[in-house]
Amino acid sequence: MTYSLIGRCARTGAFGAVVTSSSVATAARCIRTGPMGAVATQNFSDPALAPLGLTLLRQGLGAQAVLRLLLESTTAPEHRQVAVVDRHGRCAFHMGESGMPKTGQASGKDCIAMGNLLAEEEVPAAMVSAFAASPEEPLAERLVRALEAGLEAGGEFDDEHGAGLLVHEVHDWPVVDLRVDWDDAPVAALRSLWERYRTQQAAYVSRFLDPREAPAF
Repeated sequence: MTYSLIGRCARTGAFGAVVTSSSVATAARCIRTGPMGAVATQNFSDPALAPLGLTLLRQGLGAQAVLRLLLESTTAPEHRQVAVVDRHGRCAFHMGESGMPKTGQASGKDCIAMGNLLAEEEVPAAMVSAFAASPEEPLAERLVRALEAGLEAGGEFDDEHGAGLLVHEVHDWPVVDLRVDWDDAPVAALRSLWERYRTQQAAYVSRFLDPREAPAF
């Protein structure tokens, strides 16, 4: 019912996450990013895991250590899927043996993708390949392309309805936080939102940092 990718931009050090699902408000439950890493939780997601994971990453723990502590903190880890990317781009993941079929995961340089109730097992690998194909692009663009590639590879067994996109740079607040909470074509809707926000992102960041220097709209 859900597929996602979390990753790091080696060029800028930013972290991001993207997700889609047949469920409503999926991004609110499944993905979190911060200036030190990214965490995804799905397949009977435990929404407490991602904020806790970011706290542990901020304390300097690596991806494997964070994952171990997250699994120890949750009930029924055999039903969970959890992924972590740390500040060095190292990835760790857990695919619970009692998760919903058909599940899959794939990892690449600075990223990991995973899914459940997939139409095709190749969906995560297609996402990783798309993410890796254009490292010169902004991280948010690479993430949206990964989600589009997952959909093109078959997506999930049911129809997707929700989607979300997050990117953190050096600040505690996200420079990109876009969500489609219910739509018949959420991946296309997320693309549309990103294209609308993309040209304004830098100006909004300037406003946050110093409104005296920010451009007018």
